[in-house]
Amino acid sequence: MLDGIWIGLSTAFSFSNLLMVIGGCLIGTFIGMLPGLGPMSIIAIMIPVAISIGDPSAALILLAGVYYGAIFGGSTSSILINAPGVASTVATSFDGYPLARQGKAGKALTVAAIASFAGGSIGAILLMIFAPALASVALLFHSAEYFALMVVGLSAIAAFAGSGQVAKALLMTLVGLMMATVGEGALFNQPRFTMGILDLQSGFGFITLAMAMFALPEALFLVLDPSRSNSGGNGGDIKDLRITKEEAKKITPVIGRQSIQGFLIGVLPGAGATIASFLGYAVERNIAPKEEQAEFGKGSVKGLAAPESANNAACTGSFVPLLTLGIPGSGTTAILLGALIALNVSPGPRLMVDQPEIFWSVIISMYVGNVILLILNLPLIPYIAKVLAVPRNYLIPFILFFTLMGAYIGQNNATELLMLVGFGICATLLRFANYPLAPLLIGFILGSMLEDNFSRSMQLYDGIGFILERPMTMGLLALAVILVVLPTLRARRVRKQELQAAESD
Repeated sequence: MLDGIWIGLSTAFSFSNLLMVIGGCLIGTFIGMLPGLGPMSIIAIMIPVAISIGDPSAALILLAGVYYGAIFGGSTSSILINAPGVASTVATSFDGYPLARQGKAGKALTVAAIASFAGGSIGAILLMIFAPALASVALLFHSAEYFALMVVGLSAIAAFAGSGQVAKALLMTLVGLMMATVGEGALFNQPRFTMGILDLQSGFGFITLAMAMFALPEALFLVLDPSRSNSGGNGGDIKDLRITKEEAKKITPVIGRQSIQGFLIGVLPGAGATIASFLGYAVERNIAPKEEQAEFGKGSVKGLAAPESANNAACTGSFVPLLTLGIPGSGTTAILLGALIALNVSPGPRLMVDQPEIFWSVIISMYVGNVILLILNLPLIPYIAKVLAVPRNYLIPFILFFTLMGAYIGQNNATELLMLVGFGICATLLRFANYPLAPLLIGFILGSMLEDNFSRSMQLYDGIGFILERPMTMGLLALAVILVVLPTLRARRVRKQELQAAESD
């Protein structure tokens, strides 16, 4: 291992590879800031560039830099204009955007940058130490366990509901699950609920739905309620990047916990940064003291730090199954696997032995890349945050432009624009009725993965007997029940205490 680390250091710190890290981080950060593109699109575009480089180590360092750079920079649009263009930054907007509207855009971007850096760095260290051992653990997870893991993710929806909104959150989750069934099914490749519309053959696009749930209603609210556009406060507020000692004390344990949890979730093929960010947010809200739980969704620094550290650590963790098993854990890592094969590199258990310069240089470059990302992003935060200082009559077209562009680029289909407008109007009405929209998006994202893994498990075990036959599945489902029951019991106990206090008065 020490020999491998030394080889990785000498390879990663060569002048040409340092340029690759810097170039990948710059491209990834810029793409991550633009809603609708995301790392998958740009990595696919850059595969010919990577192949033309010739050196597999340099090519993979470049593509990996684009990947975690995009995840790092993806928080910007979520925080500033409430337009999460990547699934893994949806949870970032829950508290990042309220902070920006309170005139704390600079602070929000700083917290996101620090949490992203810490998550990516801790993930890189864990990857370096535990990659071989964690690869064998990842092999223990089969379709049944992934189905149970999706149920755990759905059971955390109470964390995304405000006081007295659990029933509304459940309803929105069911709507999201139903929307995930549109298109070809996992068990039979037949179109479902498409109403004969060919454009719905592959289902609704995530980018379209994300923009419709968050960005488009925000633009409509700015039109309907002019006082809502507070422009992020004055220029001094925007330039204030400082985090107080109290805030630092709050986010430090959160970042530590969610970096480790996010990394472990990222190790599991198919889980990825999206589930890591949602679970990170849910866990931190559930374990927070009662007085702090009310702050979540209204501008909590804990609620911002948790998903940002979790998704960046999960991004690093996803390289464990890719490099040690040759198993892609997400669409992005599947493209990276294709790039490796095109470069005549065979990822798997022998990669660490046969080509240690590739394995270790990628891991070392991740830590270097996170340092570069922090150095690049922190000085730019005051200028990036000035987006909120744009007058309302310019800001609204700006949001609409990126919303429409993101939806069109996501599917390259004009029908997406019609669906965007329709869903956006429905989302605006639901927000007027005080329905939480995050559970709908969570249900939609996890619904297809839930169905795929449930269908495979049913086929393998000839029924639902897999729940009883696999102890790990039973354990995860028991955890899901606990996550549903505990908030309910806690809310009931609080109501009982309030009634007793009222009676005593």
